[in-house]
Amino acid sequence: MERRTFLSLTVGALVLAVAPASVRAEDFRKSKPLVWTAHTVDDAMKALYGTTETKAEGVKLKTPKVAANGGAIPVDFSTKIPAKSIAVFQDANPEAAVCVYSVGKHDITEYSIKIKMGKSGSITVVVEGQDGKLYSANQKLEVALGGCEG
Repeated sequence: MERRTFLSLTVGALVLAVAPASVRAEDFRKSKPLVWTAHTVDDAMKALYGTTETKAEGVKLKTPKVAANGGAIPVDFSTKIPAKSIAVFQDANPEAAVCVYSVGKHDITEYSIKIKMGKSGSITVVVEGQDGKLYSANQKLEVALGGCEG
C-alpha cells in the first residue's frame, strides 16, 4: 500500500471514530424554563417531568458524607436502566436544578460531575426511563463551614 493511501485511510478512520454518530440534545432551558427557576426539588421535578413520584431503585449515587469545599463537591451517578434523560437536583442553593442530560439508546450512563452547594443538604438524581417511569436516588451530605468559599 502506498504511504499516501495509508495516511488518507488512517485519517478518515480517525475522523469517523472521533465524530459523534448523531447529535441529539434537547435544550431544556428553552423547552422547560420553569425547571431552572424552581426553588425546591419537587417544583423542579414537577416542571421537568410533570410529577414527583419516583421509584427509589436502579440508580447509584455517590457523594462524600462531608464536603470540605462546597465549591467543588464530587458527585458520581450511574444507572443500568434504559434512560431518556437523567437530571440532578439539590436543595441547598436557591435554584434546585443542577443539570439535565438527554440520553440515547446506546449511551453510557455513568457520570462524574462537581457541583456547588452553599450549605448542607441533599442531592437527588432522577432517571426518566424509556418505559416512562421515574427512578431516583437521594443522598444527604454535610458541607463544612464556609460553604462555597471553602
